[in-house]
Amino acid sequence: MPGSIEKRGENSYRLIVSGGYGPDGKRKRYTKTIKVEGKTESAKLKEAEKELAKFIAEIEGNTFIEPSKLTFKAFVEKWLEEYAKDNLAPKTLYRYKEMLDKRILPALGHLKLNKIKPIHILEFLNMLKEDGTRLDGKKGGLSSQTIKHHYRLIHAMLEDAVKWQLIPSNPASNIDPPKVNKHEAEYYNEEEVKELVKALDGEKLKYQVAIMLTLAAGERLGELMGLKWEHIDFDNNTIEIVQANQYLPGQGLFTKTPKNETSKRLIAIPQQIMDLLREYKKEQNLERLKKGNKWIDTGFVFTQWNGQPMYYDTISKWFSKFLQRKGLRHITFHQLRHTSATLLINAGENIKAVSKRLGHSNTSTTMNIYAHALKSADKDAADKIANFLFENKNQA
Repeated sequence: MPGSIEKRGENSYRLIVSGGYGPDGKRKRYTKTIKVEGKTESAKLKEAEKELAKFIAEIEGNTFIEPSKLTFKAFVEKWLEEYAKDNLAPKTLYRYKEMLDKRILPALGHLKLNKIKPIHILEFLNMLKEDGTRLDGKKGGLSSQTIKHHYRLIHAMLEDAVKWQLIPSNPASNIDPPKVNKHEAEYYNEEEVKELVKALDGEKLKYQVAIMLTLAAGERLGELMGLKWEHIDFDNNTIEIVQANQYLPGQGLFTKTPKNETSKRLIAIPQQIMDLLREYKKEQNLERLKKGNKWIDTGFVFTQWNGQPMYYDTISKWFSKFLQRKGLRHITFHQLRHTSATLLINAGENIKAVSKRLGHSNTSTTMNIYAHALKSADKDAADKIANFLFENKNQA
């Protein structure tokens, strides 16, 4: 199959391939404009020749789709198959497919990829604000945060389309991202934490351990459910976060590596909570003996009646009912993580140590989420320095 290369600009070339015949009897001509990198013309041409060979292979293998005929829906299918399934976490991929199937593709899927304009994306985002957009039947449009998630997904996919040289530029880059109203992370203050700990007396040991460990370590719920006894060092009073449990419809419960590399971490745990863990381990061992061959030894700390790993929504639902039963202010189980971080910051712990303990990829994430606690801690610091300065002045 013959092919040729035409220089179009300093770093761009047009690939031309002839092959086969159309319905009119004329020979088909395929073209594709590419951008290449190289310090010399010879190096650039060599890269263009490699791309030409790939282009010819695509045409011969019937995998090439002319950009002018490629719909956004067809591109998304290719993006999911060629990129997303191997590079995204299962839960992220599930959430993206949900956004695509329920809203993005019904609105934009029919458009030709190279004909999508910023106005199309802007109209779609504005539509998400309208009443009736929600799938749960509630009034009003989607939250600003959810709309921003849709924008980010569209932008990311179109950015890949640019990298793959299917379109010259990203139309989503030409509109401003949706503004999100910032909300302070919900958490318990010191007095509420004391009430919570007191209210735990008499509750099942499994739930006491789960709550106390989250308050002490600030781990994510999936990380807590993925914790195994082998990750607990009773001699050195530490737990190691190396995995997380998640659940997806159609896939069930599965174990995966944590959110990012910094999520793998070693966390020091207070002696009192380690003692509580020891007590719970003894209780679980007795339960295992009672169940006999019905017990499946998975090694997880938090299990169902037969040793299988506990579903993480089990503890979330229990916690909600527990708070209602005890007359305590409602927060979600995840907000115990926020409570842990806030307590540390208010106690004077430096932000880098808090960030590392939480498993954040950088301190800026911690600072953005816990701005309320940092502001409060800064005010306390100002009061302390004022007391020091003026107390010394008065003594003088």
